[in-house]
Amino acid sequence: MSNREQFRPDDHPNDHFLLTTVVGSYRKPKWLDRVRELHEDDDTGFTDENWAEATDDAARLITEEHERAGLDVVTDGEMRRNEMVEYFAHRIDGYEFNGRVKVWGHNYFDKPSVVSELERDREWLVSEYEFTASVADSPVKVPITGPYTLASWSFNEAYDTERELALDLADLVNEEIDALVEAGARYIQIDEPALATTPDDHALVGEALEHIVADVPDDVRVGLHVCYGDYSRIYPEALDFPVDELDLELTNDDFAQIDVFTDPPFTLDLALGVVDNHTAEVESVAEIKENIKQGLKVVPPERLTISPDCGLKLLPREVAYQKMENMVRAAREVEAELDAGRIDVEAPAASADD
Repeated sequence: MSNREQFRPDDHPNDHFLLTTVVGSYRKPKWLDRVRELHEDDDTGFTDENWAEATDDAARLITEEHERAGLDVVTDGEMRRNEMVEYFAHRIDGYEFNGRVKVWGHNYFDKPSVVSELERDREWLVSEYEFTASVADSPVKVPITGPYTLASWSFNEAYDTERELALDLADLVNEEIDALVEAGARYIQIDEPALATTPDDHALVGEALEHIVADVPDDVRVGLHVCYGDYSRIYPEALDFPVDELDLELTNDDFAQIDVFTDPPFTLDLALGVVDNHTAEVESVAEIKENIKQGLKVVPPERLTISPDCGLKLLPREVAYQKMENMVRAAREVEAELDAGRIDVEAPAASADD
């Protein structure tokens, strides 16, 4: 039996259920950016306790915003995280930072170096999850940067090969997921954006995922998020990844690659991006409904999750919220039309276990 049904709300209005969620990151309140500046300035007297209170307040605010939009599964918008690699590298023994490097345009990234064998000597996300779960009425998803991206977006000065580094990191991610599961987490998302930039390494990603999910209970849902790139270079090989769900960015190129996933048939669950995180234009409910129907070419509705293409952290908050609200409304309308038999589902009805 699928582990997806546990996320259906008790008061869900339709027989069909299109699970709605977000990828993870969300625009921080403007005041939190100012608070971070105060915390990082040793002369302000702004303590770690002050910072913890501020991030708790921001996490509570964004979690409630996600629930107000009607999402079935929420996150805290990653309010405590500054960047998807840097955040974790600061929490892993064996990393060090030597200054920012230019990545594109005027954007800089504090790219870390691996200088010795890596160790996880403290929790990364358990406290974050426990707080979010304590203030949320809805189930909480935990996004975590995957080992391939952590390895690829770091300087390797300690390991003989990137494979060895990635697999060591995968074992550390597995330790963290075990701790999250012990704390009650039931939905984990592994973020691997680096796979799209070097898609021929899909075999290494699959091997790392085997390490990550070792001993993870069947009732814990594991998704893999991959954004942009030429998906034909990872499909159908990605079907062998040991995850429940593959989360893809497809709206941004107007679903030009949707047919990639129809031959051979898609056997995982699909988390489909149906709103574009790159534009501040809010898609209408009618537009999003048409986007959702693109997903029904690939999987039947019982295996379709609805989300934005990627994190919404670069959009104005009011725009991000409206996109989420319209996305949820569109999903509920499509469900009702499916109940009424007014939508033809092109995808085969095979289960994800087949």
